[in-house]
Amino acid sequence: MLDTFLGSGTTLIECKRLGRHGIGIELMPSLVKRSQQLTSKELNPYNVKAEVVQGNSCSLETMQKVQNLLKKEYGRNKVQLIIMHPPYYDIIKFSSHPQDLCNASTQESFLEKFATVVKNSYGLLDKKRFLVLVIGDKYSKGEWIPLSFYTMQKVLENGYKLKSIVIKNIVSTRAKRRLENFWRRRALVGGFYIFKHEYIMFFQKRG
Repeated sequence: MLDTFLGSGTTLIECKRLGRHGIGIELMPSLVKRSQQLTSKELNPYNVKAEVVQGNSCSLETMQKVQNLLKKEYGRNKVQLIIMHPPYYDIIKFSSHPQDLCNASTQESFLEKFATVVKNSYGLLDKKRFLVLVIGDKYSKGEWIPLSFYTMQKVLENGYKLKSIVIKNIVSTRAKRRLENFWRRRALVGGFYIFKHEYIMFFQKRG
């Protein structure tokens, strides 16, 4: 499987636990090092491979690196699953890197860059296999922005069909524990509703 926005390496850790070969793409060198460290500490009972590629998922050069790695280390030409958990546009500034999607100049630019990732990774996925998108929405100037459905449309426009949508409750997740009052205060000051969910969307490659 391939994760185009690896972050700290959670996907590769789960690959080791589930017995699946995995490749992750990460833009930031510091996170590449962090994900490699965390992944290497995880037990590997199924003797699977878990590799990190440093690069920009918007770049065809990076996708070629993945292709070369697949052939050299895995003896394969395609992956069976792609997972995308991109930044939710500018909600959180993960870095100051100009190629980081959280630094896109406009929402339209963010969506076009995301679409480029979908398009560039399309050829790496085996026919009729699956892409999973994890995404949430955002508030801006008192308006709910359905970022999840905008990104869903970009996937549909680039060779996929929608199979299912799962709504994930994020209120009691580890990152949100004991922060209910904090977010309630921010919501009152900022004039927005507290987000209690995000979406997990399942797509199948056409053809």
